[in-house]
Amino acid sequence: MLFIAGALGTAIAPSIPFMVAARFLLGIAVGGGSATVPVFIAEIAGPSRRARLVSRNELMIVSGQLLAYVLSAVMAALLHTPGIWRYMLAIAMVPGVLLLIGTFFVPPSPRWLASKGRFDEAQDVLEQLRSNKDDAQREVDEMKAQDEQARNRPKAKELLRQRWVIKLLLIGIGLGFTAQLTGVNAFMYYTPIILKNTGMGTNAALTATIGNGVVSVIATLLGIWAIGRYGRRHLLMTGLVMVILMQAALGCVLQFMPQNLTQSYTALACILVFLLFMQMCISPVYWLLMSELFPMQVRGLLTGTAVSMQWLFNASVAFTFPIAVDTIGNPTFFIFAAINVGSLIFVFLCLPETKGKSLEQIEKHLKKEL
Repeated sequence: MLFIAGALGTAIAPSIPFMVAARFLLGIAVGGGSATVPVFIAEIAGPSRRARLVSRNELMIVSGQLLAYVLSAVMAALLHTPGIWRYMLAIAMVPGVLLLIGTFFVPPSPRWLASKGRFDEAQDVLEQLRSNKDDAQREVDEMKAQDEQARNRPKAKELLRQRWVIKLLLIGIGLGFTAQLTGVNAFMYYTPIILKNTGMGTNAALTATIGNGVVSVIATLLGIWAIGRYGRRHLLMTGLVMVILMQAALGCVLQFMPQNLTQSYTALACILVFLLFMQMCISPVYWLLMSELFPMQVRGLLTGTAVSMQWLFNASVAFTFPIAVDTIGNPTFFIFAAINVGSLIFVFLCLPETKGKSLEQIEKHLKKEL
């Protein structure tokens, strides 16, 4: 409902304060969904399929971005009215309505049911979701064992003071910093401006951004394949290395090449390769880890906190990127590359591996290791 109301508000906004309020409402809806959806998918998925299923959340995000790029380009080409942006924003109500309808057909999380002592209901849900009833029974037995252990554990407030939980929260926030300080959303938001600054025409630059969406969808599909075969750490570090190289290359292209069509398409190529590795190796792994890292008792709170910080980093990049480009110019991309060297070191030193474990096994492992 918030999503629908926010989208409608932005489309009919009569003033800037009204627009800001509607965008704030829309932000609450998107932020809440981004914190809830990966966790819910992780809690209903089996260990062997969790990575691929959670990664499909990212696939839906980038597919939506691609659809938005295509619709914007088509509407800009066909409609030449001053208020065209209102129609673009109004279209966002459609997925909101579909999401609202879909929620009536979604089962409750079996792990949430188990946390409330409703094990029979949890088993019923798992038997609907699993092809093998023995797998469902095994998962319920794990949940019961964890529930028995939880009775001897500290309460949620006390758990939040424990060192290993604080470390996990800091790692989660650090991963949000890593994901956003790649500058991915600066590229997604400002690719037309970057390309226009190389001399490419406005319509051509807008159309070229469709390539961002196409590459993002293809990369996420590759990421779904890769994430089931390789560890989270391996994918994340591979992605960061390539992101660093592409940011440095883009900085060199914009700083040292003469302004012509060759520069425009070379810059576009750097952006597309950047997005390929970003959406294949970093974005899906980030959302997967947000659904895996935190203990059940405080999973919702810590995931929400970490994801909220990620959106704060997103906003910081979105607001500061155009200012940085206007102030210091093309070296902005070298700064991004340097920041991501630090992110690579952070991942190497701090990120635990979670591949191949159930959520209960991950919690037990992290408590022991941290």
